[in-house]
Amino acid sequence: MNILDKIIIDKKREVELKKSIIPVSQIEASVLFNSRTYSMSKLLKNSFSGIIAEHKRRSPSKAIINNNHSVEDVVLGYQNAGVCGISVLTDAKYFGGSLDDLLLAKASVNIPLLRKEFIVDEYQILEAKAYGADVILLIAAVLTRKEIKQLSEFAHSLGLEVLLEVHNLEELETAIMPSLDMIGVNNRNLKSFEVSLDYSKELASKIPDEFVKVSESGISSIEAVKELQKYGYQGFLMGEHFMKTENPGSEAQRFIQKLVI
Repeated sequence: MNILDKIIIDKKREVELKKSIIPVSQIEASVLFNSRTYSMSKLLKNSFSGIIAEHKRRSPSKAIINNNHSVEDVVLGYQNAGVCGISVLTDAKYFGGSLDDLLLAKASVNIPLLRKEFIVDEYQILEAKAYGADVILLIAAVLTRKEIKQLSEFAHSLGLEVLLEVHNLEELETAIMPSLDMIGVNNRNLKSFEVSLDYSKELASKIPDEFVKVSESGISSIEAVKELQKYGYQGFLMGEHFMKTENPGSEAQRFIQKLVI
């Protein structure tokens, strides 16, 4: 059993436990549940950089990345740097995140927030809305086409955008549908953790133009972003490059300034 399989098994147990404790009615009563959302896809279409920065404490492949900064400091630094959106890890067991991180980010900034999570149930989408997300992530590798349709349409009904993550052509062809806003190609194989930008390059021409193309993971240089822009990518989700530095916000600002020159 690979790490992704383990994560999904644990996630399904976690969701069922939460359902038994916190009813949907309580989630829907949240102050933020009916708040307006920001469009990440529109910002990416009109951006020169397309950077989506991430708040990420640790990962299964890299252990601790950064435990030294508060959520507020990191996301404010990112917003000041001019990013198009912020990805917030909310998985606790494997990434050290929480829904409270998302809530703190929402209270600190006014740019689009992506709930970075292994979503397997509509309940998690309700949580995302209640805690301030503007976008949810769906991972094609762990969902059927029927599940992607159900979850993406449900997200849209709540005013949330959907970023679908794929890793190969089979996943893309199986999962592509009108209820998606952005298609993200993960350059990291979630089963082996091998990283290569070739995944994004190979799939670029297969993604229909009506979807915003996002390249995810393994991006750490100006040259990589500029190369991927040639393939039609408008979004670049950078998970560890900024977080592994002493000041993620300052590093994001430096990166974006050099990128748009």
